[in-house]
Amino acid sequence: MPGLAFGTVSLCRCVIVGGYRGCGEENNEPITDTVTANTRCSMGDTALVQHARGVLGLVNGLGAAPRTAIEEPIKNSWQRCVNDYRLDPARSHPTCVVDTRNLKELQGQHEELVDIARAEMDTLYDQISGSGYALLLTDVNGIILSEKIDPTLTTMFRSAGLIIGANWSEQTEGTNGIGTCIAEGRSITIHRADHFRARHIGLSCSGAPIRDPNGSMIAVLDASVVGSHDTRSSQMHTMALVNTSARLIEKCLFLRRCQPYRILRFHSRPEFVNLLHDAALALSDDGTIVAADDMAVALLQVPGRTALIGSRVSDLFDVGEAELAQLASTRQALFPVRDVRMGRRYFISMVPAQRSAQLMEVHRPRQRGFVDRVHVTPQPRPAVMSLTELAGEDPEMLRNVRAAGRVVDSQVPMLIQGPTGAGKEAFAKAVHLASARASKPFVAVNCGAIPETLIESELFGYRPGAFTGARKEGARGYILQSSGGTLFLDEIGDMPLNLQTRLLRVLEEQEVLPLGSDTPIKVELRVISASHRNLRDMIRAGTFREDLYYRLNGMTLELTALRERGDRERVIRQMIATESTQAVSIDGDAFARLMAYPWPGNIRELRNVIRTALAICEGSVVRMVDLPSELRHYQSEPAANAAIASTPQAVATVDMHSTPATTPMSDNPLLDAERAAILHAVEQCRWNMTLTARQLGMSRNTLYRKLKRHDIAVGDSRRD
Repeated sequence: MPGLAFGTVSLCRCVIVGGYRGCGEENNEPITDTVTANTRCSMGDTALVQHARGVLGLVNGLGAAPRTAIEEPIKNSWQRCVNDYRLDPARSHPTCVVDTRNLKELQGQHEELVDIARAEMDTLYDQISGSGYALLLTDVNGIILSEKIDPTLTTMFRSAGLIIGANWSEQTEGTNGIGTCIAEGRSITIHRADHFRARHIGLSCSGAPIRDPNGSMIAVLDASVVGSHDTRSSQMHTMALVNTSARLIEKCLFLRRCQPYRILRFHSRPEFVNLLHDAALALSDDGTIVAADDMAVALLQVPGRTALIGSRVSDLFDVGEAELAQLASTRQALFPVRDVRMGRRYFISMVPAQRSAQLMEVHRPRQRGFVDRVHVTPQPRPAVMSLTELAGEDPEMLRNVRAAGRVVDSQVPMLIQGPTGAGKEAFAKAVHLASARASKPFVAVNCGAIPETLIESELFGYRPGAFTGARKEGARGYILQSSGGTLFLDEIGDMPLNLQTRLLRVLEEQEVLPLGSDTPIKVELRVISASHRNLRDMIRAGTFREDLYYRLNGMTLELTALRERGDRERVIRQMIATESTQAVSIDGDAFARLMAYPWPGNIRELRNVIRTALAICEGSVVRMVDLPSELRHYQSEPAANAAIASTPQAVATVDMHSTPATTPMSDNPLLDAERAAILHAVEQCRWNMTLTARQLGMSRNTLYRKLKRHDIAVGDSRRD
């Protein structure tokens, strides 16, 4: 970057020895005058000189600080750099990089950590790709062990010294996201002029510590960007994502290192168990706690891990060894217990030894059976479905739930994309109820359903007499109503452009100005937005603000269309069970049609069809005649019809009293029919995937997903 000193940083090779402090020696004498800053800034850049002067001025009390408000951790770090490490903010020494032999040795020592972190870094990178960030994993000494960088930006990050093997300890590079995270022992963002060295003021870095099962810091996960002019507050979203990813790496590391032990996982909310935010205890064969994670310490309200290690699990919960043994043999079952000290209720699950590294396991299908009807037992309809229930057993939805679980208690805004009727509001409400805001308001606003003339007053509220026809007492508006809780903005793409500007200001300033008022009101809210439209296309068309899009798009989740869900049969059965008031059977032809229909209206359409069929069916059997005409007359592709016609009408009886999380999906012959139909179409189209997808009425991505699900190998030579 022109005008920034790190644009010309060179690299030098060094070897870590013991308590290694860095490359090159700096003055052993304290730096006490600002003339030093003038003479040592190699590029003579005024901004760099002023920064170095300001740092020394604050530390030594000899002049003005580089800005009026310096946070305490930054001030403490600058003082350490000058008084303890004898560093010079104006000096531009080469970045220190360990030699190849020592780097390989370090990476070998941390092979398990790097392996676990790499998968999570890939996930995190997908969330922040396109924003110019590099993801870095370092050891506890600040040596970069692994990185994830846009290849087009590699040269720029290398020039800044952010490369594998570089030493970014505070003792070497001064105040920075990696080194200061290690020194402070906590997550921290170092933004531009927060850096000690003048040559780093073009960097913004957010680092989070990673701890081992004993609570000792072993690594740092960092996201750094070069030359960004975003505000410091804008780094909060990045920091939240980095911090959440670090916690997930810790959880995976805990589970893997504690594989020889049984793992008791627990939380006060059942939908959190076996997800990122639950707590974990490693138990010996006799029920003694041998390890605990940070969440266990927090939920049980104890001073630290040492207060738990060595205790018996029966000292904490009203559960005996017999119940624990039974729980360990029941896959993914939850058991309610009470804290014997404080009486608080928790839900626990037990992961047997050697299986503890599995965060989530998808059940295998049962052996198939052949009957001519589907028998369904009614079950109570939940007021609101949890994230786990919404995910079912579909891989894409499970990934969505895992991703949402990482940020459920953060300030990261969430954008839910998906076709109409896919359940975007239900998903948003499940996220709200899974968060610490569950007891606060969840306010849903459909931006496309409110007339354009009313949406401003409905959203922002108004003072008494603000306009003709206004209520004399005024109105608070949806934003104020949701303060402290969650504001769900459905169909955000339908919001008028002028109101997009006002909404952006509310999100940036965290305050709302009702119509007719000149006094803004502070609000505190989590925003989840949703749209079935392509907002990027709307940005290009000039109908949606790009800055608002990036403000709402902290994390984007794509909800799967019903026709593409891998657990479609389970969803249909579950819908029948919750909508019926008595035991009901479904004729094999009718059920086959429910499975074959593409469901353009998704879950909403399915619910309406099931309700109507249950209402008009005679007796307790739903037949083809009870289905709407569009389903009765629906004709699937010839290949699919031929395959389904040649398949016996058969599905296994399922006990719908079992919970979705513990009931495996039956191996229905319709899945075999789908496989046969796809194979037939592929052969007909001579393995041309574009033609095959068109013939089957699905996208290429969906076709490839189905090929993988049905274990149909497609050689590279056959792909179009």
